[in-house]
Formats: sequence, C-alpha cells, structure tokens
Amino acid sequence: MKPRISLITLGVADVAAAARFYEEGLGLPRRESPHDVAFFPLAGTWLALYGRAALAEDAGVPAAGSGFRGVALAHNVASEAEVDAVVEQAVAAGGTLVKAPQRAFWGGYSGYFRDPDGHLWEVAHNPHFWVGPPDDADAG
Repeated sequence: MKPRISLITLGVADVAAAARFYEEGLGLPRRESPHDVAFFPLAGTWLALYGRAALAEDAGVPAAGSGFRGVALAHNVASEAEVDAVVEQAVAAGGTLVKAPQRAFWGGYSGYFRDPDGHLWEVAHNPHFWVGPPDDADAG
C-alpha cells in the first residue's frame, strides 16, 4: 500500500448545512457533485461530507454513536497568530471551542474546535514539523 490518504469522509447530519460551515464559514473551495455529498479539494487529499446514516450503511456499521471516537483531524499552520485566527474563524462559523489555543507540551501552540456535527479538529503551529503536504514523488 502506498502511504497516502486520498479522501477523508465525515458522516454528517445535514450535508447542506455542513457544507455551508466548511465552504462559507471556513472558506474551503467546494466542488459540485451530482450526489448528496460535498467534496472539498485539499492540499494532497480531499474532504467529503456525506450523510451519517448513509455512510454507516455503506460501511455496514450502526449509525448510532456519539462522543469521542479516538480521532481528531489536524490542520497545521505557519504561526501562532494563524492558529488563533483559524480557531476564531471556525467558532464564528458555528463551530464549538473545545480547547482555546495555548502553548503545548510538545513545544508548539494549538487549540481544538468541533464542527457542527461534533468532528474534532486541532489547529496547530508546530515549529518542529513541516506544514505542507509531502511531494507526491516521495509517496511512492
């Protein structure tokens, strides 16, 4: 298997409402789809929003469940000021502040928010970690 994640799909309660949060609230570019799914191209991967029940049905698992599932998506940025700005933008767009940005034990700066469907996002500046996607040629 090549070391790559090509698509991250989030199960959401209302695809249109979730798409507004990501497109209008966070400013992600959206690609049109003929199906009830929203696609957002990201640097090196895609984010998809799909109905939670339909996603569970497709995977053959129960749709019920809440709380922490052991997954957080991370968005690394170039500065502490950018962490603050992105977290503020997410909260202004309807996200929920989980942990205000602050210095982290690992030497960086980060904060957390939940999107309107409860998906956990970390926004971080890590001076010891590269910010951009790897070169596709390096992925094998």
